[in-house]
Amino acid sequence: MSSRLMRVGLLLVLVAGVVLAVFYRDRFDVGALELWIQDAGIWAPLLFMAVYAIAAVLFLPGTVMTLAGGALFGPVLGTFYNLTGATIGALLAFLVARYLASDWIADKAGGRLKQLINGVESEGWRFVAFTRLVPLFPFNLLNYALGLTRISWSHYLVATYVCMLPGAMAYTYLGYAGREAVGGGEGLIRKALLALALLAVVAFLPRLIGRLRRGSMVDVTQLKQRLDAGEDILVLDVRTPEDFVGEQGHIERAINIPVEELGARLAEISDYQQRPVIIVCRTDRKSSRAARILAQNGFADAHVARNGMTAWNDQGYASAGRHRDQHYDSAGRVGS
Repeated sequence: MSSRLMRVGLLLVLVAGVVLAVFYRDRFDVGALELWIQDAGIWAPLLFMAVYAIAAVLFLPGTVMTLAGGALFGPVLGTFYNLTGATIGALLAFLVARYLASDWIADKAGGRLKQLINGVESEGWRFVAFTRLVPLFPFNLLNYALGLTRISWSHYLVATYVCMLPGAMAYTYLGYAGREAVGGGEGLIRKALLALALLAVVAFLPRLIGRLRRGSMVDVTQLKQRLDAGEDILVLDVRTPEDFVGEQGHIERAINIPVEELGARLAEISDYQQRPVIIVCRTDRKSSRAARILAQNGFADAHVARNGMTAWNDQGYASAGRHRDQHYDSAGRVGS
């Protein structure tokens, strides 16, 4: 019964939002929106957040709304109103996907939906936090697609609100600084520099988060000890098939999937999504790239072997080569 009431309520909200968007479509121009907000008086913040939420549900660009919020309400209140409106819109889209339009959203999300489901299954709210900090998917589509995963709406809501804060602060302040520049306010250089600094922090976040998520480096000595102890580890060699059986050889029991093919061949190693994966290449550059791919696809315990086969051979550890009783096909797979 509650599920049915939820569907009816969401449908009414969605219909009301579409009707309002069509009726007031001219208000989505930034200049017209500013006049409309100013005329609203004490209701202006609520009106703005409602418009922002509707924009998020209807796939309208949120960046324009965020800049407008900074220009209209300043950096502090603007950030709060922007963040609240965007989160309400994100929650509405999430609930619409879960209760009203799951088949349509699944079709639109395509292959990316499996990536999201795998990520949520392995990391829960932490994966939602990651996708908010690192824009792997379009914001509006992500809101709907996450509604098809198993994450609870409360965890989704909190992770969304908290982790959208850095971007909201940066773009809100940029809108505020732009308004001050047009109006000839004081301290324009300082405000412009602060706006650029905030944008630089937001731009750097994906790289920082990617480094944190790809897991710590594992020394080859540690890897050798764990293998000798019989630990169930997948050693994933991401070099080309030629390098895999070349002069450096490869680690016994290693599986070869070139990094260029890794995204399309994840099913071959899906059993290790929750188990240790050590990634190896000649040094560790390709391995780091592979670690990012695995992290984005829900592999929870992937690590990079520091300096790869170069360090392995420098330590004098045994390297397997092309065995006489084995045949390697063009993809580097071992056959009979």
